[in-house]
Amino acid sequence: MLKPIKKLLQENLNELSKKDLLLLPSSYQKIGNIAIVNLNKELWKYDRKIGRIILENIPDTKTVCRRTGFIIGRTRRPQVKVIAGEKNTGTVHKEHGISYKIDANEIMFSKGNLSERNRLTKLVGRNEVIVDMFAGIGYFSLPLAKYSQPKKVYAIEINPDAYRYLNENIKLNKVGDKVVPILGDCLIEVAKLGRIADRVLMGLLPSSKEYLMDAMKVVKKNGIIHYHGTAKENEWKKLFDDVKVAAELYGFEVKLLKKTKVKSYAPKNYHWVLDCRIF
Repeated sequence: MLKPIKKLLQENLNELSKKDLLLLPSSYQKIGNIAIVNLNKELWKYDRKIGRIILENIPDTKTVCRRTGFIIGRTRRPQVKVIAGEKNTGTVHKEHGISYKIDANEIMFSKGNLSERNRLTKLVGRNEVIVDMFAGIGYFSLPLAKYSQPKKVYAIEINPDAYRYLNENIKLNKVGDKVVPILGDCLIEVAKLGRIADRVLMGLLPSSKEYLMDAMKVVKKNGIIHYHGTAKENEWKKLFDDVKVAAELYGFEVKLLKKTKVKSYAPKNYHWVLDCRIF
């Protein structure tokens, strides 16, 4: 049985002070055969030793990286450094029957959204038209296309690197008849589609508020918008207020069908998804 990562590191890093031992990470992210770890800056001088321990003890690991900064901006490019193993950061991550080809140095992958991806596949009805406004490499579009029998999924992505992997993943998962990849900015591309969507996915963090008006241009009456955002436990209603304001400007009303707390985003701040019916 694999030991918890913190205990494993503590047992193999005798030269660390008691203070540094407490700073060791308690978790890591595994994407395909790449392990990614968050290290306190005070431990960066030990990163190669830490990387080697992870490489030698975590099964099916070829490369270990540490994060060097936050994932920020619309292109969501990660900031990582290889600290052990192969320099090649390309891999194929498999999750619930879906294969995601990805480069961990170019594209982010949030395993914390697994529950939301699974939840969504159970909600989508047969022959729905879906617009995924921030498709990435196909995080939501691919499982929906494979398991939910939609009519079409329009997958919009602004990052050329992510768009390249999106196209490769469409082929890899054999869903080219369902997914239409679109390279561009939602502020421009959504309006070109017209009012076609039974369901709109807005999975951009920390906020997709500035794109709500565009979602209103593409959603049908009685359609559903899945609005992602971050808020404290008792402040999620502000996210719903964002949707109501945008809907009212188009003469729509909104009904909150469900709110879902996906994961922790920052201390006392959470990633929420609001399922909103527009009518």
